[in-house]
Amino acid sequence: MEEARIKWLLRRGMKELDVMFGRYHAHRYAVAPAAERAAFIKLLDGPTEPEIYAWAMGFEPTPAEFAEVIHEFRNYR
Repeated sequence: MEEARIKWLLRRGMKELDVMFGRYHAHRYAVAPAAERAAFIKLLDGPTEPEIYAWAMGFEPTPAEFAEVIHEFRNYR
């Protein structure tokens, strides 16, 4: 996915997610393993904001495919 498209998709409907996505992208994305980067890209176009927020806050169990990305989100929230 192009960098410009990624940056556009970083803008979410919830301010809290804007911050988490933006910080993750700025500090972790470039050095993350390929599988984690792929999961992040899938997260940008897949689940809804309430689902992602519930996972990031620990209100709901995180699906295995997004577990590492959500773990890193918690480091950058």
